Amino acid sequence: MPSQDEIFTKVQEALVDALGVDEDEVTPEATLQGDLDAESIDFLDIVFRLEKSFDIKIERGELFPEDILNDTAYVQDGKVNADGIVQLKQRMPFADLSRFEANPQVQNLGKQLTVADMCAFVEYKLAT
Repeated sequence: MPSQDEIFTKVQEALVDALGVDEDEVTPEATLQGDLDAESIDFLDIVFRLEKSFDIKIERGELFPEDILNDTAYVQDGKVNADGIVQLKQRMPFADLSRFEANPQVQNLGKQLTVADMCAFVEYKLAT
């Protein structure tokens, strides 16, 4: 299993290549959509690069569970309800969702995923 530093370096490389950002912009605290301007189409490229770099398979919806965010049982008026938060925490054990919980607007989830969350996701995938 690679070290946390090795994982960060490879995640950083994947994000630099996929998003065309400078290496120094890709810090653990940087948010993918807010700071690095990732768009939904970019996530396909990021997933591809992570799969290749770490020799892992990332299933659709595994990194970003759109099915929960599009389910009316979990989302009302653009906000994820308590049951939806529970589902997101189960599906995204690698992500710190505390800031999202404070204002669970659907569009906020992507804006709050950080590079550190991506690294934690890779660690999670490598461990399972």
